Formats: sequence, C-alpha cells, structure tokens
Amino acid sequence: MKAFHPYFLPTLVTHYQQEAGEMLARMDQLYTKIYDTSLATSKNPIDKRLSFSAYFLAKIQCLDEKGESFEQIRQVCLLIANDFVQPKNSFQRLIKKWPSYFVQTWLGKLLIQNLKKEVEKPGHPDGFVARIITDKNATHGLGYGIDILECGICKQFQKQNYTRFTSILCEVDHMTTSLAGLEMFRQGTIALGAPICDFRYKLKK
Repeated sequence: MKAFHPYFLPTLVTHYQQEAGEMLARMDQLYTKIYDTSLATSKNPIDKRLSFSAYFLAKIQCLDEKGESFEQIRQVCLLIANDFVQPKNSFQRLIKKWPSYFVQTWLGKLLIQNLKKEVEKPGHPDGFVARIITDKNATHGLGYGIDILECGICKQFQKQNYTRFTSILCEVDHMTTSLAGLEMFRQGTIALGAPICDFRYKLKK
C-alpha cells in the first residue's frame, strides 16, 4: 500500500494539510480490511486493478468518515486519479500511447487472442469477467474493444456498502483512454445500472 502514497499524499496535503499524515495512516488500516490478498493470485490480468481500487475506496471511506459531501469526495478522487495516471516523462508518455498502435499489428493481434482466454474466465469470485471484441466493424476500425461482464470494482465497493461512489472510478477511464491517444465510446456501465460496461475506442486524429 505504501507504493500508492506518493499519488495520494500531495492532494491530501493540499486539501487537508495537517491531517494528511493521519488520514494516510487511516487509509492504510482500511485498505487491509478491503483488499482480499487472494486476488493477487488471480490469473485474470484485469484483477490486478483491484489493489489500487481498494486503496481508492479506503480514501473514500476516510473522507466519508470525516463527513465530506459526495461532490467533495468525487473532486478529491479525480485529482488523485489524475496524478496517478499522468506520465511523468516523455518516455512514459510514449509508452502509454504505444498499445493503441500495437493492437493493430500481427503480434498485437496474437497477444489479444491470448488475452481473450485469460479475461473471459473468472480468476477469482470477486474479480472481473470480460469479453474482448476484435471485429473491426464493431470497434471503429481499431480491432479491439472490451465488454466488462462482471466488474470486480463494483463487487469490491458493494461488499463495503459503498456502491454510491463506484461511478467515480468510471470517470477515470476517460483520463486513461485520452492519454493512450484514443477516444472512448461507452453506452453504459455496471456501476450506473447497465448490464455490461461496453468499451469501444477510436484512434484520435
């Protein structure tokens, strides 16, 4: 969990100054209760996101305990998420955009086929299940899209009775997609009541 501190602490210091250290310690405590360490052995690669989302939820719980409003919690969350996903140098910026072009190569297509086998099977009862779409006609010509059939983040938040905050993490998807040089199209998310989260992308011009 200490690996997440550098991304969370600056925003906490900005908004809560003297309380930031105490809040971080409380988040560490909450994280150990939220994150199921057996998820680390899951063979579904999407489940790796659940460690970060657990710390994100710990922060939400900490702010909720302080009596902050939903909108204040949302704003703090998005500031922290932005710090987390932003590339720190030109090399990282290049790496973030590289996959959007790589998926269109023969090697990228081969890796996507292998990825399909891993994400379409549940690696953990509390994890993700997804379906990868490779039909170019259904993916704006990119040849890659993904439907989330079971959302591990929704399950995680639901277990803690914090479902009203789950949609905040859906907003982070727009940040990561933009940094990858893509435009995202999504009809709905499980967090907001849709049966699936349907991610489709198009290369930015």
